Amino acid sequence: QVQLVESGGGLVQPGGSLRLSCAASGIIISTGFMGWYRQVPGKQRESVALITSSGITSYADNVKGRFTISRDNAENTLYLQMNSLNPEDTAVYYCTAHKNSLAFWGQGTQVTVSP
Repeated sequence: QVQLVESGGGLVQPGGSLRLSCAASGIIISTGFMGWYRQVPGKQRESVALITSSGITSYADNVKGRFTISRDNAENTLYLQMNSLNPEDTAVYYCTAHKNSLAFWGQGTQVTVSP
């Protein structure tokens, strides 16, 4: 059974930083396609950052240069370092794992950027 548990969300002021974590069980993150998505109420879930099994990363244009996706294979944990946050980054952030045509999602963690 695959479980993805996000943590690290919270309230931060504009310009601040947060690091999200996604602890995985039931799947080895280095063998799958992992990513972070976010969703605002009333809008579609959107891709934020992705990392392949070989470590190739990609980012949405509006987070490039500010966000960094990484993983700790020993801890089987995915991270999202978010810097220079602005109010438009406010959303629920979800961790996802894809392997063998299956997609798994965490429960999400709220990130709120506000003065």
